[in-house]
Amino acid sequence: MNEDIRIHSWPCSYYLEPGKQWVSGRLSLTPVGIKFTADKTGELLVDFHLSGISEIKKESSNLIFSSLTILEGSTKHWFSSLQPSRNVVFNVLEHFWREQLLESRGAGAAPRMSRGKELTGMLAGSQRRLEDTAKVLHSQGEQFDNIMKGLHKIEGDMDVADRLLTELESPSWWPFSSKLWKAPLESKAKEAAAVPEPKTQEGIILRIPVIVTHRTDSNVKPGKLTLFTSGLEISDCNSQVIHRFEARDVDDIRVHTPYEISVRQRFIGKPDTSYRLLSARMPEAIPILEMQFSKKMQFLEDALGFVGARKSPQVDLGTSIWQAATGLLGGVVQPGSPAGSREGTDNGQVQLQQHEKVSQEEAKELRQILKKLKGLALETEAELERQDEALDSISSSVDRATLTIDKQNRRMKRLT
Repeated sequence: MNEDIRIHSWPCSYYLEPGKQWVSGRLSLTPVGIKFTADKTGELLVDFHLSGISEIKKESSNLIFSSLTILEGSTKHWFSSLQPSRNVVFNVLEHFWREQLLESRGAGAAPRMSRGKELTGMLAGSQRRLEDTAKVLHSQGEQFDNIMKGLHKIEGDMDVADRLLTELESPSWWPFSSKLWKAPLESKAKEAAAVPEPKTQEGIILRIPVIVTHRTDSNVKPGKLTLFTSGLEISDCNSQVIHRFEARDVDDIRVHTPYEISVRQRFIGKPDTSYRLLSARMPEAIPILEMQFSKKMQFLEDALGFVGARKSPQVDLGTSIWQAATGLLGGVVQPGSPAGSREGTDNGQVQLQQHEKVSQEEAKELRQILKKLKGLALETEAELERQDEALDSISSSVDRATLTIDKQNRRMKRLT
């Protein structure tokens, strides 16, 4: 991700220690750091990394004016006159600072990963994305199964209605009638009672911390975003649900930046329900949202760079990873063969294969991940084929039910 991407900026004042004065300008937040630019001169007065921050506090300057202080090493930076409010800026900065610390702690103190570790990380990320897709497909398949059960129940009800209409058209006391519908009706009821109602247990695809904005920019508070297979849920820090969007309720999702989205549900005659969500881990959620709401996603101008990076010629990045993994694995399996003997390989790849080797353990781990990816791909293909057949069956069952309902409606009209 480009470090120059501006996540958010706020007009404020910065206390310049050498001149003992407040300078008006804009405080900007990037994925990795904080910057302050003066309005008059355009000079960059503050530029430091999020990982260098020791503390973020709300304080008062001159015991009157509300300010925000950021402790960077031994230097204390003062910011005041923050708009729209000090609390909004504090919540956003603290969120990204905390996530940066968690990420750095999880990454450890390794100076540089080996080529094998890099490939393993890339393939592991692809595996997680494919597993998320498999979860969505599995839930979709369960919904299709529930639809089929409902259609079977409708067909059974249509059979019962057909017997009832036949009895009304030719009553049991009619001497020429031999229709006995009570016994089949009772047996049908027993069969219906014997079938238990399906219990839907919804799985969580992803849950990330977010900064939630509702209606106005001043109404900002930390919370959580949970992605389900059937929709998404916004809750506060205490896990109290603020709002839940079912998949059918979402009208559009706008991606403002790689770290900020807005979800909206339109209404006629009353205000729309809209929430703006900002998170340092939003890049993890956007691919899942794009998969679930592909026709409802809209990337705005500031996010076009993010889309371009994903859909640029680097779209073949996955292929290059697989090719690199295959070449490196081949170099490990056949250490005697030259790494760059294959025709059509450029000098950069030759030097890479000659100077950077993959250990046996890394090669073994790569093979295991590749096997898992292959298995997931085959299972996904089989599930898609099964769902195609289920869709055909659902379509034909709906057509039959529609014809039966129309026929029975005409029979009921004749009786009335």
